[in-house]
Amino acid sequence: MVSSASGYAADDTYAEIGVIGGSGLYSFLDDVREVPVTTPYGDPSDSLFLGEVAGRRVAFLPRHGRRHHIPPHRIDYRANLWALRSVGVRQVLGPCAVGGLRPEYGPGTLLVPDQLIDRTKNRAQTYFDGEPRPDGAVPNVVHVSFADPYCPDGRQAALKAARARDWQAVDGGTLVVVEGPRFSTRAESRWHAANGWSVVGMTGHPEAVLARELGLCYTSLTLVTDLDAGTETGEGVSHTEVLRVFGENVGRLRDVLFDAIAALPATADRDCLCVHAHDGWDLGIELP
Repeated sequence: MVSSASGYAADDTYAEIGVIGGSGLYSFLDDVREVPVTTPYGDPSDSLFLGEVAGRRVAFLPRHGRRHHIPPHRIDYRANLWALRSVGVRQVLGPCAVGGLRPEYGPGTLLVPDQLIDRTKNRAQTYFDGEPRPDGAVPNVVHVSFADPYCPDGRQAALKAARARDWQAVDGGTLVVVEGPRFSTRAESRWHAANGWSVVGMTGHPEAVLARELGLCYTSLTLVTDLDAGTETGEGVSHTEVLRVFGENVGRLRDVLFDAIAALPATADRDCLCVHAHDGWDLGIELP
């Protein structure tokens, strides 16, 4: 249910594309409207901030809250994705800061992953667990296909947008997601690299699988802010350094995101694997 304290008209609370990221991604839009949203899974990280990019209606959601006060392991990912779908979103771009696991993936690298490894521990990562929700609805147990975690159309839109901006994004790679909020030990980092994984972060899962369960297209754009602990011999990763590098690149990341938004297919034209995630299933609950 969408609840707006300002009483916006229905059209003002609609968006077709969602972006999960910080306020720096929408702060320069001329007309942004804040829309509080409630869900059966609790409140999302913050209100949705709705605006227009390249003629597309977009809902921005600060993943950690506008004050960056929610650590990765305490984000209510189910509420976040449900909130976006409830206002009409069917395609989601999820930029995030990561550590590079290979020497060639240094700070400033943009990598658009095509695979994911889940090393989180205590995060609710399904809507379909057979457990009654607070509103009394009971979802069925559903096993969603997840061999290819990311939307192929969204990935191509992101890669083309980056290259058009002279940012040679890496096409494909594996994002390993850890619980956080601490950074990896050197041993963990070396293990991740030895497995052939590309980058490591704390927020790319369960966003991707929850989006798939809701029939949403989800694309991750990972910005490398540091070489992870096992790939260097210095003091290791620091939060200060991560914020500095991300801040230096947020402007061009925003440009790439906005160009990718313009290039995403129209909602009615989607025919990718994400759209067919529910084919043949009785979900037991009604999706927004």
